[in-house]
Amino acid sequence: MITIRQASVNDAEAIASCLLLAMDTIIYQFIGEENERKAEAFLAYFTTKENNQYSYQNCWVAEKENIIIAAANIYDGATLEELRLPVLQYLKKEFGNDINPEDETEAGEFYIDSIGVQTDERGKGVGSQMLQFLVDEYAVRRGKNLGLLAEEANASAKRLYIRLGFKRVGEKIFMGKKMEHLQLKGKRK
Repeated sequence: MITIRQASVNDAEAIASCLLLAMDTIIYQFIGEENERKAEAFLAYFTTKENNQYSYQNCWVAEKENIIIAAANIYDGATLEELRLPVLQYLKKEFGNDINPEDETEAGEFYIDSIGVQTDERGKGVGSQMLQFLVDEYAVRRGKNLGLLAEEANASAKRLYIRLGFKRVGEKIFMGKKMEHLQLKGKRK
């Protein structure tokens, strides 16, 4: 049985491992090299800290038999600039990478940045369960709009998003890649 709960600082290493599985190419662009060890260390650094994009404060984890098998990173789109700032400062200082990524979200939505599932748990519906949980928690229980970006080439993920009620609201360019911006309107019970 899978349990989904708000993450704690003690989950930071497991969160970093899961998020890297979902974001590897983007993190490699951030750090300026394709180095899994450095990329995971970068994410682990930020998942332990508060008040940043990848903080444990903005994550939920899925556990099976007390082992974290997936993590979701979600935050208020209105806070993107302030949450991103420490990340960009760190990238410049530690990696010499002075990047300025496009805004992937905006005010008026809680943004699902990424959902990462451990490799040996993929194909078992864990990612779908995490996404359904986020829909129930944010759109239904809290009445908040949810947003995410979908790669046009990932048709199966897009079908899942549409099935859960997400609708296309536009396009965004993120890290040089054209993405579809999908949203699910909040519907508090």
